[in-house]
Amino acid sequence: MKIEIRRAKPDETAILTDLSMRSKRSNGYDDAFMDACREELTVTVERIEGGEYWVADAGVIYGCVCLGPYFSDTDSAQINAFFIDPDWQRKGIGRLLWAKILERAAQRGIIRLTLDADPAAVAFYQAMGFETIGETPSGSIPGRVIPQMAIQLI
Repeated sequence: MKIEIRRAKPDETAILTDLSMRSKRSNGYDDAFMDACREELTVTVERIEGGEYWVADAGVIYGCVCLGPYFSDTDSAQINAFFIDPDWQRKGIGRLLWAKILERAAQRGIIRLTLDADPAAVAFYQAMGFETIGETPSGSIPGRVIPQMAIQLI
């Protein structure tokens, strides 16, 4: 199977939202939690056009990652989404998308990436070289904090 890493298309918002929701749910979250996260995980045309949304496509989209926004006053950027189809986790899709992010960061002169991690994904991000640098409030659940992580690329 050949997997192409390509930019997401504006007409793929429903596919990417479904992928994001299924990936998040695979971490064991219940319906109430998922309902609270729905707005934050909904992929819109504005989100696709506001960052660099990349997908792993083999006729079906198996994963996505969003790089951006870029911080204009620094050489840093944020990863705002990183989701893999639950049936395709631990099969190399995340590493393919990560390679694209590293390529794009190098092309743009980005030397530091940050992200807010789901606690279940911390081990994956650590394997990619990220370190936990603190905590940040959840974008969906009042009173919940999640790990904030960063990687220095150079």
